[in-house]
Amino acid sequence: MRADQIILAPVLTEKSNLDREGETKKYTFKVDPRANKIQVMRAVEELFSVKALSCNVSIVKGKPKFTRTKSGVRAGSTTPWKKAIVTVAKGDSISAIEGV
Repeated sequence: MRADQIILAPVLTEKSNLDREGETKKYTFKVDPRANKIQVMRAVEELFSVKALSCNVSIVKGKPKFTRTKSGVRAGSTTPWKKAIVTVAKGDSISAIEGV
């Protein structure tokens, strides 16, 4: 897989914003479910020109959703996805996500 196929989108939440502050910066990405840690780290290095030190990967379960209709309540859920938290070297940052 190519690097742009592995990294799908950055995850911008309050928790991920707090992880980006400080000396060691951690960036959170939504990644392809077939990608492993090594592929994610190489993709981050290739796309953003930073040195990736480590990567933690987890599967985020889909949340249950309900919709009320004329015929009753329909139950479903959101799609599960894979999340990667990448720690970059001290002094490196990704300006595309930082907004600088």
